[in-house]
Amino acid sequence: MALSMETQLQSIFEDVVSKLTTVLCFSMFMDTPEDERTKLISCLGAFKEYWGTLPQESHEQCVQWIVRFIHSQHSPKRISFLYDCLAKAVETNLLPPRMVCVALINSDSLEWERTQLWALTFKLIRKIIGGVDYKGVRDLLKPILDKIQVIPTTVSSAIVQQLLAAREVVEYILDRNACLLPAYFAIAEIRKLYPEGQLSHWLLGSLISDFEDSFRPTARINSICLGRVLVVPNFFHLRIMEATVLLPVVNNSGAICNSWKLDPATLRFPLRGMLPFDKDLFEPQTGLLRYVLEQPYSREMVCNMLGLNKAHKQRCPVLEEQLVDLVVYAMERSETEEHFDADIGGTSQLLWQHLSSQLIFFVLFQFASFPHMVLSLHQKLAGRGLIKGRDHLMWVLLQFISGSIQKNALADFLPVMKLFDLRVHSVVVFPLKILITSDLSVKPQSTHSFAMTCIWIHLNRKAQNDNSKLQIPIPHSLKLHHEFLQQSLRNKNLSMSDYKIALLCNAYSTNSECFTLPMGVLVETIYGNGSARINLPGTNCMASGSVTPLPMNLLDSLTVHAKMSLIHSIATRVIKLAHAKSSVALAPALVETYSRLLVYMEIESLGIKGFISQLLPNVFKCHAWGILHTLLEMFSYRMHHIQPHYRVQLLSHLHSLAAVPQTNQNQLHLCVESTALRLITALGSSEVQPQFTRFLNDPKTVLSAESEELNRALILTLARATHVTDFFTGSDSIHGTWCKDILQTIMSFTPHNWASHTLSCFPAPLQAFFKQNNVPQESRFNLKKNVEEEYRKWKSMTNENDIITHFSMQGSPPLFLCLLWKMLLETDHINQIGFRVLERIGARALVAHVRTFADFLVYEFSTSAGGQQLNKCIEILNDMVWKYNIVTLDRLILCLAMRSHEGNEAQVCYFIIQLLLLKPNDFRNRVNDFVKENAPEHWLQSDWHNKHMSYHKKYPEKLYFEGLADQVNPPMQVQPQYLPIYFGNVCLRFLPVFDIVIHRFLELLPVSKSLETLLDHLGGLYKFHDRPVTYLYNTLHYYERHLRDRTNLKRKLVHAIMSSLKDNRTPGWCLSETYLKFGMNPREDNVWNPDDTYYCKLIGRKSPGPFPNCDWRFNEFPNPAAHALHVTCVELMALAVPGKDVGNALLNVVLKSQPLVPRENITAWMNAIGLVITALPEPYWIVLHDRIVSVIGSPALTSETEWAGYPFALLDFTACHQSYSEMNCSYVLALAHAVWHHSSIGQLSLIPKFLSETLKPIVQTEFQLLYVYHLVGPFLQRFQQERTRCMLEIGVAFYEMLQNVDQHSQHLSYMDPICDFLYHIKYMYTGDSVKEQVSCVCVCTLWRYGLTVHPIHVNN
Repeated sequence: MALSMETQLQSIFEDVVSKLTTVLCFSMFMDTPEDERTKLISCLGAFKEYWGTLPQESHEQCVQWIVRFIHSQHSPKRISFLYDCLAKAVETNLLPPRMVCVALINSDSLEWERTQLWALTFKLIRKIIGGVDYKGVRDLLKPILDKIQVIPTTVSSAIVQQLLAAREVVEYILDRNACLLPAYFAIAEIRKLYPEGQLSHWLLGSLISDFEDSFRPTARINSICLGRVLVVPNFFHLRIMEATVLLPVVNNSGAICNSWKLDPATLRFPLRGMLPFDKDLFEPQTGLLRYVLEQPYSREMVCNMLGLNKAHKQRCPVLEEQLVDLVVYAMERSETEEHFDADIGGTSQLLWQHLSSQLIFFVLFQFASFPHMVLSLHQKLAGRGLIKGRDHLMWVLLQFISGSIQKNALADFLPVMKLFDLRVHSVVVFPLKILITSDLSVKPQSTHSFAMTCIWIHLNRKAQNDNSKLQIPIPHSLKLHHEFLQQSLRNKNLSMSDYKIALLCNAYSTNSECFTLPMGVLVETIYGNGSARINLPGTNCMASGSVTPLPMNLLDSLTVHAKMSLIHSIATRVIKLAHAKSSVALAPALVETYSRLLVYMEIESLGIKGFISQLLPNVFKCHAWGILHTLLEMFSYRMHHIQPHYRVQLLSHLHSLAAVPQTNQNQLHLCVESTALRLITALGSSEVQPQFTRFLNDPKTVLSAESEELNRALILTLARATHVTDFFTGSDSIHGTWCKDILQTIMSFTPHNWASHTLSCFPAPLQAFFKQNNVPQESRFNLKKNVEEEYRKWKSMTNENDIITHFSMQGSPPLFLCLLWKMLLETDHINQIGFRVLERIGARALVAHVRTFADFLVYEFSTSAGGQQLNKCIEILNDMVWKYNIVTLDRLILCLAMRSHEGNEAQVCYFIIQLLLLKPNDFRNRVNDFVKENAPEHWLQSDWHNKHMSYHKKYPEKLYFEGLADQVNPPMQVQPQYLPIYFGNVCLRFLPVFDIVIHRFLELLPVSKSLETLLDHLGGLYKFHDRPVTYLYNTLHYYERHLRDRTNLKRKLVHAIMSSLKDNRTPGWCLSETYLKFGMNPREDNVWNPDDTYYCKLIGRKSPGPFPNCDWRFNEFPNPAAHALHVTCVELMALAVPGKDVGNALLNVVLKSQPLVPRENITAWMNAIGLVITALPEPYWIVLHDRIVSVIGSPALTSETEWAGYPFALLDFTACHQSYSEMNCSYVLALAHAVWHHSSIGQLSLIPKFLSETLKPIVQTEFQLLYVYHLVGPFLQRFQQERTRCMLEIGVAFYEMLQNVDQHSQHLSYMDPICDFLYHIKYMYTGDSVKEQVSCVCVCTLWRYGLTVHPIHVNN
């Protein structure tokens, strides 16, 4: 019968132990060393014989039994002898050292109290651990540290010596020269056990702290050297307190790079690797979050920063705390603000308005808890005595309470009563008489003083509905307010002349019995009297009679709940009228009021979301084309700051609409295409990729199946967006990118070519795509021939029906407008059949005829003999637009501008455009009168409709060929049914077309003077452009290369657009006084070259000054920072100075000693420079690479004797700056970090090429190498997350640079931090992806320094 393993092992080791016992008993007969060796050999021999019979899977169990057996002994002599046996077994390769060490460390008997066993065990481990592979040593380090960790803080000094044996093992493991394992593995285990701020065990003493300190250089290499948390000044009109130095500009889309993401639990930056980063990097970034929260339209960015998903309800306490702190700050600001008016609210009123919206959003999606916030507010405000902002605080709370109290438990809102106590003790009750006679008639913000009373009414109503009683009676100080509300409610004849209606709506919005009366008055005001009718532009178009919309002051005075009720009522009425197919259009007051309500983000679900997702589809389903036309007009001319996903969703709807037969109607088709054009061209550069990647599975939904012009506009937008964001930087092909399928689908829908002068402006990958997908074009000769052939048919056919059928049937050549042209050219008239053919062709098919007609016109004008014949051509063309109304000016100009003519024909095409716009007075008169008589601030106007009607009576829109009907022989009586027009006209429709025209003219050098003429006569239209600065920014950015040497044209463009707005903006709102004084100088012989002072003042512009607070809801930009950034960039690009010189001047703002740049705020100035320079074209920011090359070639980095100090300390910009010991190289390093932190991933993607082609050949010293590592290290995480290919290229470049430095250096003094950094790259970013490329570098270089571990990690 086979004996068990335990029995056989016991037999072997018991025999040895028994002999030792005998020796101990007769200690006078001590064994000689030879006897000891004999026993050892005997024991090992027996064990070796048995070990050879054991299967592999039993080896570990066997070793564990041996360790247990040894640890069961009590005699140190026995233990020592048996440990000697184990050591010998390891030395002779009988036992694997890792298995023995693991068994020893994991033994339950290994306790610090058994000091002798402890000492002997760790001495054995110290002896044999050198044979363990590096991964095994890593696995052993943690249990060793865990064993040490249980030793109490106080022990007898008598046993310390024995305990130190464990320290010796740790010391041996951490000894870099011993090479037991990469130090990077060791620091990871140590940091897990002793995270930031926690001291290591006393037994290890300075051993751990010194080892951690050896990794601080590596941590600094991976950190932005500016430091993250400092106090910075008020740049770009930003209030930044205790905020991070590097700050983003918040945009409406919320799109951010990974640089700004924070841990939602701690608000810390998500640092990669267990490195001892500087303490400030472990601090919660409350300043950064609070700064973003304070910016209007920042909620999407906040969600992206914290990784909050609306679909998953998750409370975020840190967000909640910052919201509370912002409310407290608003209270403090109200208290200290000069000229604060308790009713008007001062400039802090904008902050209160914004806070209200933020609170509703974050509490509604359960990212913050309302009861917790109120209790926290009470705690922070108690005893502060903050009085001036109390009404606004209650107003903010009322916003949420009134809208949510019906769906939530009363207990959730009772904590507000605690705030009542704070307010009641200091409240000043307005005398009732004053309220009636003064405040309610003129001050809308006086409704805030009733907020507390309204809250009590809502709480009381909720208690009644729950069949309970509110425990707290109405405070005595609020009784007058309450009585006033009750008295007003009894008055059935409420007037719109004061704010009683708003007060009643706010107080009783949850009480349907009381709410019906005041809300009914509001609704009736904008719906109009049932019988009153007014005319709208066009024929046969009547609307309900109310024309005066509800003013913004009144809407601002309503609570969110009241506004939701109002907008719901409007939307319900619109849908009801759509179902009823009413012949009476909506009242202008209703349409304008609805537009104004859609600006409120806090009612998004019933507002813009309901508009896009519910109202539009319902109206379309009912075929209520008049209402559909109205909604599209609202979107085109009245909407502001609509989130990009809603805009792209509407674009998809419009493309679906275009295919429906019922929309094949002149006015509606024109409106659909005009709206789609606006949507496409208005897409922000940072919005294009995120939005269109959502449709990659089905790109057809966001593309037009028929309209070549819309698809061309999308390609131009795509080209501009990828250029501005540097998406294609470093790439030569679109393959593998998000836009490939989109472009291929466009080419399948509407095949087309691009003119070479347009194509040359595209990013290189787009150029390559269109060159590969060239589409054969019909020759102008064939076009002329086909027109002549069709014209012969027209003259030869006699049957009217046959003529109409032939020229209007589907599939026939789209040449009919060309035939009408020839008719007018030859006979000066068109007969009735021509009119009927146009009607039969239909609006959708007519677009193809306009397209062909545009090409035909170019041919006709190119071959014209000039003189009288040319004048005749011009006259006929203008007659077709203005006299016969055959084609609208904006559609014809758009088609002409989008054609792909080359050379002389392109110039002729642009000549025709110029003639159409300027030759007759028709369009110029329309533009001049519209600009003179109207203002763009529609939200402040109450009489827009009257001005609108007056303009249309003077310049009626004729969209159904009415002019042609009047001119045919005999004249035809047509009375087309016009769809309601509330806002639009040919001038406003032309604006997005004008944007495109300007770009086409910029692409062709010979027509520059023509463009200047157009801008002189029509530039005033930009007064009504909804994004004039953004358009200018995009234009100057995209065409930077074309405009470098055309400074006059550039100046003209800037002047035309900015001067159009001079009467509607405060002085200095965009361009600085210095630029206006010197930069607009047109003299070529005296070009203004700004000095350093100019650049310092431009970057340092701050409040108070050119960027005053305004109502950002109707502004082009969502917040002051976005406005300041764009206007600053526009001015810099408008300078008659090369981009390289401007870029260097911007760098010099902080790199040279400037008296206007305070030394204590240098990091904030670097942040500003980073923001500005990365928003400029490549020639402006690429100069930073030249500065880096200059620094790397400087004596400080090339000479080993130049630096007297520790290089890592000298590269710590923050510490050096504070001690006045910084050098130029540290300044450049800090500025590079600021610039690259704000850079797009496209801009950063040039770094690998910069490293391999520019820096690698010149990096020859260790200091240069460390400098390069410091430069790029902080951005490796972004590369790994956003562009992995670049990360791998950088990894290879780092190794190759090291090899280069090794070849040029006698000795490398800082190999430890270099190797640590390379380990960090491998295990955090590249893995084994670069193993093959760098293996030879590791073997040749790292082995040279005896670092045997490093080649192993590459190959394993």
